Amino acid sequence: MLALHTNSLKKYGLNRIFEFAKEAGYDGIEIGVDKANYDTQNAEYIKELSEKHNLPIVALHSPKNGTAKSAKHVVEMADYLKCPVVVITPPKLLDFKFVNWLKKQAPQLRKKKHIQIALVNAPGKTLFGFLPERALNSLSDIKKFGMAALDCSSAVSKKWGNLMTVYEQLKKLIVHVHLSNINKHKEYSAPNEGILPLESFLKKLKKNDYKGAISIRVRPSELLAGDDDKVADKLKKIKEFVDEFYK
Repeated sequence: MLALHTNSLKKYGLNRIFEFAKEAGYDGIEIGVDKANYDTQNAEYIKELSEKHNLPIVALHSPKNGTAKSAKHVVEMADYLKCPVVVITPPKLLDFKFVNWLKKQAPQLRKKKHIQIALVNAPGKTLFGFLPERALNSLSDIKKFGMAALDCSSAVSKKWGNLMTVYEQLKKLIVHVHLSNINKHKEYSAPNEGILPLESFLKKLKKNDYKGAISIRVRPSELLAGDDDKVADKLKKIKEFVDEFYK
C-alpha cells in the first residue's frame, strides 16, 4: 500500500492533500500530527476526509517534539480512526516521563487497542557535539522496543551503515516505512531522484512479503509545493517509480 505523508505537503490544508493523493492514485494517507495544525489533531475531521475521498488513514505520526500526553492522544485518535499504526518520534534525551511511558505503557496499549506502536529512527543530531539529542534512538533501543518504522533518509544520515544493512537488522520489526532519498546531500528528497538504492530496497520488501504501508515523506519543495499541476505530476512519477519495483 502506497501512502502520502501529510508533512510532504504541510503548507496545504488537509482536504487539498487528500485531493492530491487521490488524483495521483495513492492508496492511503499518513497524518503527521502537528501541534501547530489543529486539523491534524481532529480525529472527527480526519475521518470525514478519509470517507469523502475513500482513502484510509494508514498511520498517524506523533508530533516531532511530543510528550507522553501527546503520544497517548495520538493512540486514542488511531483507535477512533481504526488506524493500524502509530509512529512515534523518539523523545528528547531528558524527557524521562515520555521514555518511561514508551517502555511501560506503549506495549500494554498495543495489546489493548490492537494498534502497532512503532518507534521511527529519528535523525542522529547531538547536543554539545557528543550527547544524542533523543533517547531510545539507537538500533539496540528500537530492537528492544519491538516495533520499528524505518525512515530511509534518517537511517543513512545516522551513519548506522547503508540502507540495506539497516533494513536487514530491523526487518522482522518493521511495520511501516517512510520512503525518501538523499540527493545532492539533501535528505528527504524524492524517492526517484538520489543516491540510495531504493530499487533494491523496494524489491527486497516485496521479496520478503512486507505487509505494512510505504509512506512518501519528502520535503515540500521536492514536490514543487505551490504549483498544483507540478505537485500532481511529481506525485504520479513517484508512484510510477514505486510501482515499478514493488507493486
